[in-house]
Amino acid sequence: MLAEDNSAGLAEFCEALHPNTIAEALVDEFSVEDIWRVLRKTNVANQATIFEYFPLELQVEMVEGAGRPEMARLIEEMASDDRADLLRKLNPQVAEGLLRLVDEADRRDIATLVKYPEHTAGAIMTTDYAWLPNHITAGEAIERLRLQAPDTETIYYIYVVNDQRRLEGVVSLRDLILKSRTALIKDFMETQIVSVKATEDTEKVAAEIARYDLLAIPVVDDEGRLIGIVTHDDVIDVVVEEATEDVQRMGAVGPIAEHYLEAPFIKVWRQRAIWLAALFIAEMFTFNAMAYFDEAMKTVTVLALFVPLCISVGGNSGSQAAALITRALALGQANAQEWYKVLRHELLMGLALGGTLGVIALVRTGLLYFYPELLQNHSPVPQTPLLLLTLVVGQAVAAICMWGTLIGSMLPLVFKSIGVDPGIASSPFVATFVDVTGIIIYFTIARVFLGEMMAMGAGG
Repeated sequence: MLAEDNSAGLAEFCEALHPNTIAEALVDEFSVEDIWRVLRKTNVANQATIFEYFPLELQVEMVEGAGRPEMARLIEEMASDDRADLLRKLNPQVAEGLLRLVDEADRRDIATLVKYPEHTAGAIMTTDYAWLPNHITAGEAIERLRLQAPDTETIYYIYVVNDQRRLEGVVSLRDLILKSRTALIKDFMETQIVSVKATEDTEKVAAEIARYDLLAIPVVDDEGRLIGIVTHDDVIDVVVEEATEDVQRMGAVGPIAEHYLEAPFIKVWRQRAIWLAALFIAEMFTFNAMAYFDEAMKTVTVLALFVPLCISVGGNSGSQAAALITRALALGQANAQEWYKVLRHELLMGLALGGTLGVIALVRTGLLYFYPELLQNHSPVPQTPLLLLTLVVGQAVAAICMWGTLIGSMLPLVFKSIGVDPGIASSPFVATFVDVTGIIIYFTIARVFLGEMMAMGAGG
């Protein structure tokens, strides 16, 4: 249709399908110039709707390229929060040039939203909301909503404000329709209102919407004046973004906002290399710990066979605990001030888990007592009782498992209390720390039970 300049077909394509379907088709196959050629075949309102579904990077490219003359009209049609996001990403000179082409009311609205920092309620709110005074009837309210509806993002909640724009109540569209036409708004509006401040973090906004099962939440200033609303679709974006960051951090990768396959190779390399290098350097302390007990291992060679078993238990239990506590912090199920509750809970859990794995280790190493040939070329010296070796491994596994559980649960709380993202207490980070300390625990227990043999090795 583009090749044939089929205007009718392109217009039908833009109007018959869902805007997101159109955006996905255009993103993968067409250049910026061709995308503009397609969009010009439909009306401005539909152009704006389709444009909002494009990735932000493509939006910026379209604005700064051949489409700059088109954008003034599109910006006026876009949702207020979407256009604010776009203008934040634009070159300041390009953004300023576009704003000059927008009418005064929209310019003021954009300036209000852009001033709020990213990841705050003000940055993701929209100023297109339905509102009413409290002294009118339900019938009058419905007539007013008919006039407001075309310019509002949602009318399921209607906010009641006074002359100073202070939020006094909220009415659902359902209640408005079911009430008598003569009923006064002030008599049936809900006055127990859940709201957020414009400067509050988007994670808190998402938590409040989820807690009260809201479709939208009002945003107020310090004086209680209604300045916008945050809708559930914007909160979904926040939840996905925050969850993605947490998962990436727990995998020892710095946050990568871009699409996985589209992110710059150098950026991804840098984010991954920094963490891997730090973890690799930290893991070198494992070598130091092993070197310290080298003479003991030469004397009781079988001890070396169980090193991977013991330290892997600590890394696994620590990573498991870190994942649970990090997620509990994100969901508000735990906080840094309740560290003693978490400590008590995980101490008991660590004892139970350590006991469970310790018994398994006792059984496995106990087989050596009856089948010493399993050691093959690593048989212990004759004086070393196999029963004591079994106790060493069993108790070391139990102790390291409990230690890993405590470290994995406490580190996220420590980071949270000092203002650092608890996701940094990632599985690799915890595992590396517990690896080093686990070796020390293992050989310390071995010294208690096999002290004479290890002392002889050290002395030799």
